[in-house]
Formats: sequence, C-alpha cells, structure tokens
Amino acid sequence: MFNLSRTTARFAVVASFAALLAAACNPDSNGPLSPTLSAHGQGDGGSAQSGFSVLANAAVTCTRGGIIGDVGTFVGPGAPGAITLNEGCLITGASDIGGPAAVAAYNAFLVQYAALAPQAGDVCPIITGTLAGQSFAPGVYCVSEEAKTGVVTLNGPANGTWTFKVAPGAFTGTSFQVIMAGGARACNVTWWVDAATTMTDSDLKGTVLSGAAATLTRGTLIGRVFAKADVTVTGTAVTGCVGSGNGGGNGGHPKCDPRGDDDDDKGHKRHHKDKHHGDKDKHQDKDRHDD
Repeated sequence: MFNLSRTTARFAVVASFAALLAAACNPDSNGPLSPTLSAHGQGDGGSAQSGFSVLANAAVTCTRGGIIGDVGTFVGPGAPGAITLNEGCLITGASDIGGPAAVAAYNAFLVQYAALAPQAGDVCPIITGTLAGQSFAPGVYCVSEEAKTGVVTLNGPANGTWTFKVAPGAFTGTSFQVIMAGGARACNVTWWVDAATTMTDSDLKGTVLSGAAATLTRGTLIGRVFAKADVTVTGTAVTGCVGSGNGGGNGGHPKCDPRGDDDDDKGHKRHHKDKHHGDKDKHQDKDRHDD
C-alpha cells in the first residue's frame, strides 16, 4: 500500500541533502581579510587516499545529509567493520568495508598522519584562540585545542597549501567557517589532529586527519575526513576532493568541484583568446585580398 507519510518524509530528506550540497558547492570568496600571518614552512595538502571522502578504522555512521565520494573502513565486516546509513543518508560512491582499496587507502592515511606529526625540534609557535577574524597565507601552522568559532580566511593562489596542526589535544568547533580567497582550493588544506575531531554547525574546508574519532554534526565539509577511530556524520554534506587535481576515483560530482572556478575562468579566457586570434586572422586575410 502506498504510504504517503513515508514518501513525503523521504522527499524531505532528499530536499534537505540537496540544500546542504548547494551550500557546500557555493564557493566562498567574500568576507573581510585580516592581516596575513606569517607561515612556518610549507605544508603538504596532498593525499594518497584517492577517491575516498570518509575513512574510519572500524565504523562509519551517517544519519541524514550525505557524502559525495567513496566511504570505507579498515576493519572488515566480520571484525566488526560497518558502514551504517540512517534516515536517508546518501552516498554517491562505493562503500568499502575492509576491502583492498579501503585497506590500502587507510594505510596511506596512517603514513601521511605519521609524516605530518610534530617532531622534536620543530619550530612552530602555537596560535591560540578561536581563529575568528584571522587570515592565513599558505604555510604550516600549529594551533591550540581551544574551540574554534567565527570566520577564518585562507588567502592564497590555487597551488598554495595549508597545514594546520592541532597538538596536543582535540579539534573542536561550533559555527566555525573557513573561507577560501584569492583562488585558494579547499583540497589543498590539511588539518592534522592529535586527538578527536568534533565539528558542529560548521563549514569546514580541507582534509581532516584525526588521531581519534571524528564527529560532524550539521554544516558542511568540502574535503575529506580520515580517522583512527569511528566517523559519525549527522546532517552534514560532505563533498570530497574526488575529481580534483589531488584526487580522482569514484563518485565525482561535476557540478561540485572543490577546485573552484579557476579552470572555468581559464577556459573562458582561452575561448576569447582563440576568438580574438581568429578575428585577427580574418582581417589579415581580407587586407591581403584587397591588396
């Protein structure tokens, strides 16, 4: 029998996810820029976990919202690894529970996590506070575990990279918004976290490498989240770096490319340049004909 209430609820969930994705796909280029802080060396915004938007040790739980890209766990289904989708959570890519691709990607995450871990002798002054109102040029930064809130701007070119290290402690935020400016790309941002990651009502950009569990509640993430424990996504639109210059793999969404509009602008400029040269050649041919 046709259940109208259940169908209506399903449409409401899909509409909610569509709204979240629309917000995630809207490029952040506005907002006041505060004085740029000096960088402490160059970071590594890349990743070997091509195709995966969410990776956990044993369990991924998604309730409402959705994930663009593949989702995986290191632990297999009998160990017990699990990917649980509740209340209409949508995943565009593959679900890999302990399969070869997920295991390889998780091991690559562990290698990257260890490589970016703070080392004895590192010179990286800790930036304290919520980060609200600050602007950062490309570089490597160490930040305190104080809860993040407000708006932070990452201002730099398309090839610029940012690495933020939260050590020691957890990475938490409420109504925390990261804005990309000057051509900066979300997939060139890395958040290295010593302990757990908890974001609530936040619009985060970049790849989160979490030393413990990761919990995203409402808001958006343009990037990826990899955790040494479980990942819980509730009412959040996760738009992975799939199909970008740093990634590839399954589940890409052509209308939501975390690279921004740079490539479209370049193509638009090339079109006008070619048209200009074509018109110029036509005029030259006409002049020769008249002679």
